[in-house]
Amino acid sequence: MRTKIATSLIAATLATVCLPAAAQSPAPATAAVPQDPVIAMRQHWLDADINSFNFRNSAQIFETRTVAKGDAVWPLAAGPAATMPADYDGWARRTFTNALMVIHDGKVVFEDYRNRTTPTDRFISFSMAKTITALLVGLAIEDGKIASIDDPVSKYVPELKGGGYEGVSIRHVLQMRSGVAYEERYDFGANPSLAAQIHMNAIVANTERFADRARTIGRAAAPGSRFNYATLDTAVLGWVLERATGERLAPYMSRRLWQPLGAESDGFFIADGPEGVGRELSGMGYNARLRDFGRIGLMLLNKGRVDRRQVIPASWVEQATTMVPFAPNAAKPTRDAYGYQIWKLDAEPGAYSAIGLAGQFIYVHPASNTVIVKLSHFPNPEPAGVVDETVKGFHAIIAGLGK
Repeated sequence: MRTKIATSLIAATLATVCLPAAAQSPAPATAAVPQDPVIAMRQHWLDADINSFNFRNSAQIFETRTVAKGDAVWPLAAGPAATMPADYDGWARRTFTNALMVIHDGKVVFEDYRNRTTPTDRFISFSMAKTITALLVGLAIEDGKIASIDDPVSKYVPELKGGGYEGVSIRHVLQMRSGVAYEERYDFGANPSLAAQIHMNAIVANTERFADRARTIGRAAAPGSRFNYATLDTAVLGWVLERATGERLAPYMSRRLWQPLGAESDGFFIADGPEGVGRELSGMGYNARLRDFGRIGLMLLNKGRVDRRQVIPASWVEQATTMVPFAPNAAKPTRDAYGYQIWKLDAEPGAYSAIGLAGQFIYVHPASNTVIVKLSHFPNPEPAGVVDETVKGFHAIIAGLGK
């Protein structure tokens, strides 16, 4: 038996050693390195089937900078429950609502969290951040850090000399009238537009800073001569604020706005790179709770006051919300005027709105003493008519107040 086993082992060994090369298994090929999953998540941030979830979880997807709250919270008292329009639920679904709040006569009269959102979720503002950045400019003027909004931006950021932003004033960028050759057009693919390149490189890949292209961009029109909505203008404002105040945007905002506002939770900016490298995305990257966005709207309605404290100079709120008309886009005929990083949304006297991509609104309606905050998840591209239906819903809500 022992001889048979030994013979078998030798035969097996010889068979293994003497197999011709052609019969041996080929060496496994080196597997391709898969895409970084974080980059993949960022690329799918706006996807319609998951954006409702993504828009309240940006801290898990991007680099961030915390804007710390203070110890004191501005209480939002509850008022008599508003009677909402009969078709409210259908309207909310058709306009892709994640969360909605109505503040009337200084009190919360309606609050709604949908799609498994909660009061502790922090939602992306998108371009509502532009309005916040404009408020910070007003505070920097009050602090004596910015001498005048008619100063050239290159006074504070010398790197902007020699390009399209040379000779452009802070006022010009506040009003989206810089004249630089930038189109807010996100064409991806083989020949991406400049805005698409900045989005992919700064926001998704973090390989450049969002404001970097401001140093080399050309000029399309004389500064002040035309309205041209450009997130790059707001990135320049953020850069000016950093240089003028000597602080990064997040700590300056915490100290001068978020804490005096009485925010109930820390907010945060998305950043275009890691700590020590990236910069807060001043034009589209702020995140906060629904109620804290409501506090911003109520402060604006109150001409910069929080309770009896003047947080933003009343004169700055007045300037910022004074609309400068322009020839509107045919697709959005009522959006025909702009203040300091804030929109005229409709024809209601004195009304204005912070507006962000995918249906983010802080709508202030002074005539009825009302603020409506709507946080949404519009698909991209934006469905035809969805903003018009949103605004009609705002008007219907206001019409029902006090009834």
